[in-house]
Amino acid sequence: MKYKELIASMTLEEKASLMSGKDFWQSQDIERLGIPSMFLADGPHGIRKQAVAADKLGLNAGVPATCFPTAATVANSWNPELGEKVGEYLGEEAITQKVNVLLGPGVNMKRNPLCGRNFEYFSEDPYLAGKMAASYIRGIQSQGISACVKHFAVNNQEQRRMSIDAIVDERTLREIYLTAFEIAVKEGKTKSIMSSYNKLNGTYTNESLHLMRDILRGEWGYQGTVITDWGGSNDRVAGLLAGNELEMPTTGGETDRDIVLAVRGGELPEEVLDECVDRLLDLIFTTEAVYRRPHIDFNVEHHHRVSQKVAEESIVLLKNEDGILPLKFGKKVAVIGEFAQHARYQGAGSSIVNPTILDHTMDCFEESGIISIGYEQGFERYGKKNPKKIEKACALAAKADVILLYIGLDEVTEADGLDRQNMRIPDNQIDLLDALYRVNPNIVAILSCGSAVEMPWIGKVKGLLHGYLGGQAGARAILRVLSGDVNPSGKLAETYPLHYEDTPSAPYFPGNEVTAEYRESIYIGYRYFDTAQVDVLFPFGYGLSYTTFEYSDIRVNRDGVTFRLANSGSTAGMEVAQLYVGCKSREIFRPAKELKGFAKVFINAGESKTVTIPFDDKTFRYFNVKTDSWEVEAAEYRIMIGASSADIRLEDTLFVEGTGAPLPYDKDKLPSYYSGNVRQVGAVEFEQLIGRPLPVADWDRSRPLGYNDTIEQCQYAKGAIARLAYHGIVFAHWFLRKIGKRSAANLIMMSIYHLPFRGIARMTGGAVNMPMVDGLLMMANGRFFKGLRHFLKQRRLKRRAERA
Repeated sequence: MKYKELIASMTLEEKASLMSGKDFWQSQDIERLGIPSMFLADGPHGIRKQAVAADKLGLNAGVPATCFPTAATVANSWNPELGEKVGEYLGEEAITQKVNVLLGPGVNMKRNPLCGRNFEYFSEDPYLAGKMAASYIRGIQSQGISACVKHFAVNNQEQRRMSIDAIVDERTLREIYLTAFEIAVKEGKTKSIMSSYNKLNGTYTNESLHLMRDILRGEWGYQGTVITDWGGSNDRVAGLLAGNELEMPTTGGETDRDIVLAVRGGELPEEVLDECVDRLLDLIFTTEAVYRRPHIDFNVEHHHRVSQKVAEESIVLLKNEDGILPLKFGKKVAVIGEFAQHARYQGAGSSIVNPTILDHTMDCFEESGIISIGYEQGFERYGKKNPKKIEKACALAAKADVILLYIGLDEVTEADGLDRQNMRIPDNQIDLLDALYRVNPNIVAILSCGSAVEMPWIGKVKGLLHGYLGGQAGARAILRVLSGDVNPSGKLAETYPLHYEDTPSAPYFPGNEVTAEYRESIYIGYRYFDTAQVDVLFPFGYGLSYTTFEYSDIRVNRDGVTFRLANSGSTAGMEVAQLYVGCKSREIFRPAKELKGFAKVFINAGESKTVTIPFDDKTFRYFNVKTDSWEVEAAEYRIMIGASSADIRLEDTLFVEGTGAPLPYDKDKLPSYYSGNVRQVGAVEFEQLIGRPLPVADWDRSRPLGYNDTIEQCQYAKGAIARLAYHGIVFAHWFLRKIGKRSAANLIMMSIYHLPFRGIARMTGGAVNMPMVDGLLMMANGRFFKGLRHFLKQRRLKRRAERA
């Protein structure tokens, strides 16, 4: 232990106190021993440190900070160096705001397009997500603070996220859902990790000895700190035994007392507590740059320009019929769409940033060189239909050479705590597009959203530019691509299916009341579409340029692959060359191809470069459930270089010696997995894959409500008051949406509807403790007066103890 002497000087109570927050955003300090508190702040794409009420959770406006493009956007750059630059600037601003731990980046997989938090995550591919995350971490931690990779692990839906049990086979867990975290730990060397809310195969993730000790600490050698998601602690002692050091936010000392009692009762060995304290102290003292450095304001304008550069390199050109882009000099454009006037530039919820500057399209035209003949709103932002706005837009469109149509998803559709209901953009925007097409077919759509959407309307646009969520300078970045000042080089970090129903996880998402079954196994995203040969709208890795690239002269050896890449067009540009590997053996089920490397290369017009993509320890491995370890199958492997997962330009083969491991599966019992057609996997076959019977998926209505049951499940409560409360919440949500207060309606779903009863204690900063929750449960379970007396009694006892 690094801090053995300091720990020896602590009382048991002091050690326990360090394991929980001081308030909602700070860790506990011990003044007599010179141990300061740390400040933790949201910030995957910008610092969110609340300007007021910093001791409360809330969603108050943050101190102004640069709002960089979200992770889903920057992943489209396929440029880890750019990610590291973003991290450096995030770290610099964190230092300015005295933030020790920046809560990001998020590396959960995009298992399903409807996950409401996909805008915060990089990719459907763990290799790309891991490489981008590691670059962010290196940048953030270069400034002397800590990144905090989240959410560990298998947190791929927002619905019931604090109670859902993710049922995943071990191989899928390792290859798909843990690989990005592994890269973040081993290559990024993150100092802290945030555990997720959910259960994994029956155990809360922060209490899972297999996840936290066997894999994270054991296999990966992680020495850093694990922090709960806010309110994510279930059994505090079990969390410490697993190695989850810091519980956030504060519980008003309640779980401190649980720790002390557990040590004195022999349930928690004090040496285990000492190890946890030691790791937390290391995080505190290695982020001391926050305290040492004098306050220096960051250069707001410079950071804004960096944000613009990042957005420019992350924009994806999806369609360019008749070469409508870049816009020809002198073309008159009509600008239509609410998002042109008021940019859609970030997601909603815990990561929302208060930008230092905010560019809007209509304010940036003069410097772009594009000739605008006017602007019309065209549609209501939150979906309400307005024929008059469409009429005005059509009148303007009739006078233009080209229409720039700004469409996408609104802020309350993509949000922390909620999943999307469908993959469509609002009907009122499609009505507008249909009307414009009848007037003037020269339409360039600029799409703003943080996740995949269906596009049955794509035949009515000649150009399609996807800006994702481009941060505070995204509007200007888009104009620079439209004008041709910037040659687009972004490529999709996720697949765009033709229809949501084509998604392999669609039949199993978001799961039932108790469990979410990952029956599709390793086949997510392009791994499924390419293997099952399902047509898609846009494949993984796809993106157009204003120039063309030619691939040639592939050479493969045991160290990697080398090839020539030439810019055969007339414009300098950047190309993302992608390495995919496919095993030709059929003894173990595998995707047709998997991303194993990539390189982003700048090439001037008419020039060519030699590109080398090396193999690494992940190129040929698979996880063998019989040996419980990573193995290599002896086989011929297809080595593919492509411009996307569906556009393979070069191919060779390589025989790789294996590790001689026994075959892990009985092929005859897993026909869906060996074929790749996993959209209708039966329960018996899935049980064969996971090696155990499936747990009950629906809530048992015959039993009383408990700590881990949610407010939603009060609909089954024996107590009439609980059922009435449930219906009151449902009505309030419906009514708020009806009157247009969608943000308030979302807040009800985020903070109340899916909150487990224990969360009432864990998220109120000690205002409500677990004995008081016992009283609430008694009332919910039909013993109203007994429960009310118990609640009031425990509240009196709590207040008396606080006064004492």
